[in-house]
Amino acid sequence: MNPVTSARSLGGIRHKWATSTVLRPRLISIGHLISGNGANAVIMAVSTVIAARTLGPAAYGTLALILTIGRVSERVLRFESWQPLIRFAAQRDVERDPARMSQLMLYGLLLDISTALLAAVLTIAAGYTLATVIHLGASALPLVAIYAVAIAVNVRGMPTAALRINAQFRTLAYVQLFASVLRVVAALVALSLDLDLLAFVTIWTAAQIIDSMLFNYLGFRTLHRLSIPSPLRASWRNLPSEFPGFLGFAFSTNLSSTLRTFTQEADTLLVSAFAGSNAAGFYHIAKRIAKVAQQVGAMIQAVVYPDMARMWANAQHRAFRRITARLQLALAAAGLAILFTTWVLGGFLVNVAFGSEFADAYPLLLAQLVAVILIMHAAPSRSALLAMNRPRFVLGTAVISTALFFMVALYALPRFGAIGANFAHIAFSAFTAIAMDLCWWRGSNVPTTLEAPAAAAAS
Repeated sequence: MNPVTSARSLGGIRHKWATSTVLRPRLISIGHLISGNGANAVIMAVSTVIAARTLGPAAYGTLALILTIGRVSERVLRFESWQPLIRFAAQRDVERDPARMSQLMLYGLLLDISTALLAAVLTIAAGYTLATVIHLGASALPLVAIYAVAIAVNVRGMPTAALRINAQFRTLAYVQLFASVLRVVAALVALSLDLDLLAFVTIWTAAQIIDSMLFNYLGFRTLHRLSIPSPLRASWRNLPSEFPGFLGFAFSTNLSSTLRTFTQEADTLLVSAFAGSNAAGFYHIAKRIAKVAQQVGAMIQAVVYPDMARMWANAQHRAFRRITARLQLALAAAGLAILFTTWVLGGFLVNVAFGSEFADAYPLLLAQLVAVILIMHAAPSRSALLAMNRPRFVLGTAVISTALFFMVALYALPRFGAIGANFAHIAFSAFTAIAMDLCWWRGSNVPTTLEAPAAAAAS
């Protein structure tokens, strides 16, 4: 290719990038989310290092169990209302009516508040019920009640939907940094004063409360900027009849999320039951580090899900398939790069950051990353199926995957220790990825000759 042709090609690429109304803004939003969540993950890792070094393996294992009990209780009951909110907000009769949009947001908010309060009660009950099974000492039970306060105020579904509908991905990316920085500063103070487990539980609780309050403030402010009346002033009467199908969609996604919780959060409790709280602490550290990679998939999903819902609603099947497939390839490539980097440097970094006492976390981290790569690949598939109104298939896949997880875990944990839970994660995520790929690809393979008339009818 001669220089003139090359210059023209580069000029054409620059022009397409500068004038892009779909790819460019989405990539910029993804960049903000990845950078913001990457920074937050690093800060969270620093606070984890401080807590582990201050408390030691035994007390840190107890802290991990307290946090896990709260997260499991929350995710069992939380409806992730942002998903049905975004889907119903994309409907034309709702999107163009601020009053109905306000009512819809109120529906989600009421769901968020009620489930948060129930989750706090469940946290305390689960702590007292499971204490002997997971080797949680009686002295730690009041600490579970303290952390339950953060669960009670953790209302996120409605504000998340508001920010995502308005494409406020920069805000979503960086808002969490404030509470994370406060957590690190407070943890450094606790380290310097050689404080005990109570101090660290209080720090984690206070940071989460502050983060929730700030998040809700930004969500309400976004609705105001969109000229949507405050949901607090909307009518709560006849909400189920105003939005038929909302609760059914929410319950379906909640059941799917609950099943994922049993494998992605409750596994720490399972490890503690079979291998003790020290092993649970090592396992928790490996999962916290691996979660950095998994968040990449979650953030990309957060950006594209509203667009995928609109594409499917408008019968843009070709674009729908293209964006899903490209995201899957990109996420798989990113995951493999992270796995290779961890294989080369992970052992050294774990030893430097946490100390030789926590060296057992390194093989757990490598095994966990294999499962994370498969889940990252499957994240766009899940969004595609929800946009296609296939929550029942997502739920069915989660049921079978969860059963497979527990079969492998109950076999492998007594024989191989904590890493047996990682083997179970690999089985879970492999089945999920294959099943969802087959379903969304076959379901979206609409003949192109039918696509244009369908899109015209939708408009």
